Parts: sequence; C-alpha cells; structure tokens
Amino acid sequence: MIVVTGGAGFIGSNVVAALAERGLEVAVVDRLGRGAKWRNLAHHDVAALVDPKEFFPWLSTRGSQVEAVVHMGAISATTETDVDLIADTNIRLTLSLWDWCTVNQVPFIYASSAATYGDGSQGFDDDPSHEGLSLLRPLNPYGWSKLFVDRRVARLVREGESIPPRWAGLRFFNVYGPNEYHKGTMRSVAQQAWERAAAGEPVRLFRSHHPDYRDGGQLRDFIHVDDCVRVILWLLDSPSVSGLFNCGTGKARSFLELAETVFGALGREPRIEWVDTPEEIRDRYQYFTEARMDRLRAAGYRTPFLTLEEGVIDYVRSYLEGADPYR
Repeated sequence: MIVVTGGAGFIGSNVVAALAERGLEVAVVDRLGRGAKWRNLAHHDVAALVDPKEFFPWLSTRGSQVEAVVHMGAISATTETDVDLIADTNIRLTLSLWDWCTVNQVPFIYASSAATYGDGSQGFDDDPSHEGLSLLRPLNPYGWSKLFVDRRVARLVREGESIPPRWAGLRFFNVYGPNEYHKGTMRSVAQQAWERAAAGEPVRLFRSHHPDYRDGGQLRDFIHVDDCVRVILWLLDSPSVSGLFNCGTGKARSFLELAETVFGALGREPRIEWVDTPEEIRDRYQYFTEARMDRLRAAGYRTPFLTLEEGVIDYVRSYLEGADPYR
C-alpha cells in the first residue's frame, strides 16, 4: 500500500490516479470539506480514506502494509497568514512523517516548493548544501515552511543521521492541470485564463512595471501536473535515487504566451485586458522563474517534459472543454 497525504488535492489526486491505474493499493490522507473536492477521487479505487487527525493512530495499526509515503499534504496558499497553522501542517507534520519513515524504513517523497527561492535573486538552483540553502529568502510563511523542512532534511543527511531508505523533496514550480478546481484564487493562470476566454471575456494579465519586461512578458516555469506525477512515479521506481530536486520544465515562458495558447486551444483570437500589478505586491513581484533541472537529469530522469503548448492544449481540450474535467 502507498500512502498519499493531500491525496484529494491537486497534485495528490493526480498521483492517486496514476497509482490506481497501476493497480496499486492507495490510502488517501486528506479532508474533503463541503465543496466538490471529493470529485478528485471519484474515478478511482481507493483502499482507505484517512482523516489527518487519525493518521498516526492509523499508521500504528496499518503501518506494516505501507510501502511508501508520498506527502503532498500542506497549507499551500501563499497568502495564508496563520503561521502557527502553517508550522503545524507544513513543518511539524512533515518532520514527524520523516521520523516515522526513518524508524519503519519506508521511502518518503515530500512536496517542497519553488516558493523557497523567494524573489529569485539567488537563482533557482536546487543546491542542497548548507551554503546553497542559507542563501534563500522566501517571501511568505508558506515558502519559509518549505525551506525549513528542506534545511532540516539536508542537515540530517549531511550529519549522517538515520534517514528513510530513500527520500526526495520536490520543489514544484507553476503547476497546472486537471483537479485543481477546488483551489479558488490559487488555481493556475491556465485554468483562470480558460474560464474567462471560454466565457467570451478577455483574459486579464498584469502590466509590467519593470523596464526589462514588456506587458505580459513576465516569465514562469509552467509545468503540467502529469509531468510532476511522472517524476514521482520514477522516484518510486528508482531505489538508488534520493535528494532534493526541482520539478519544473527548465524552460520559462511568458504569461502572454500562455494566454495566447489558451485562446488558440479554443480556436479564438486572443483578447487581453491589462491591469496594474497591485501596489501591495509590486515591489515583491517575480518577473522570472525557471527551474534548473541538472540534478534531476543527472540522477537519471530522462523523460521529456511537455511544452507549454502541448500541456495547455491537452488540459483545455481533454479536461476543461471535455465532458468530465476530472482525472
């Protein structure tokens, strides 16, 4: 059995789908709330649905059946201001699971984030050294919580402490794709752009307030969730690989290109409405993110990543415009 925490969430539910398609037993740890989040799991055979409050008691009775833990559960909103809540969920829970996997010698994969890179002034190198990690300055509590775990894990590994038999932290960049619909304002720009374009409205993009970037020319490393899942499956299948890895495509693309691709997938001419970047975030706004993928490639991952055009067109036509938007 493989445990997926946050298994009803965006990336987690896509991992659950891929594992279920392999015919594997999957236990999902998550809360479903009052909305449609349950639909993220509706197509798949799940062995157990565990309330997060009951997770460790559940492990005490079922832990011997667990072959790996894929820990995607987190407070993922970059706008969340309850730092105690973030610390409980993103730090303490993650490190407690690390300890459990260490004691029980179970492989452990956890979600880090590109938010650890802050404003990007130090680059986007997934350098796990003390020096590399100490340079990073996240801009919000979410990014800080992910860096906290990365630094603690790196120290335990560096000092030769007991660790899980294999492990990986994945710094996800700008992920888009099916099953993100419950995320509200945290949905990807691809999904929000489709929503407006499909309704016959112009897509809203920020004007540039930086002399080196034209309006809509702000760049992000957009990665389809299927590529994230393929990386996770490869890690589960690779007993000799452990480490901290970026999970992006390695190729930054502009918001304007993304919006134009959404309109193209719908067979419509692009319509863009420009709005000023809000003043409260203008001085912290990132104009460029691009994952360095050298370490993952050096570890042996060879599968090509989807281009922006391939990923967005598939997302729009196969899911957003399809009969059923859920994977």
